[in-house]
Amino acid sequence: MDLNGRCMFVSGTAASGVVDAATRLWFIQKGERLVARYAGGNVERGCLAGWITGTQLSFRYLQREHTGELHGGRSKCDVMTLADGRIRILEHFRWTTRTGSGTNVFDEVPVGGLPERPNNRWRGP
Repeated sequence: MDLNGRCMFVSGTAASGVVDAATRLWFIQKGERLVARYAGGNVERGCLAGWITGTQLSFRYLQREHTGELHGGRSKCDVMTLADGRIRILEHFRWTTRTGSGTNVFDEVPVGGLPERPNNRWRGP
């Protein structure tokens, strides 16, 4: 599974999640190593780092929220290919800096869909 260069949007979120439909994630992958930057909605800027093995993704994340607070946690994810060829990630997360856990759904931005940059300071990956 190759996530390098892909842009994702949040199509579903847990009650304890902070990301939302305005959040965009940009992925960089080298072998099994994976990083992503994300922003939008309640998140001013975030980063995740981890690895992918087959269709399983494990990572830690840290984000600065618009309140100025820093929060983070860890996730285990299932990565799948949708019928139209786009990638979907089911993120099973657990906060380590606040109470809560849940599942978020990230879907690849469709071909021709322009990933909106959440703010003018965002430079992408």
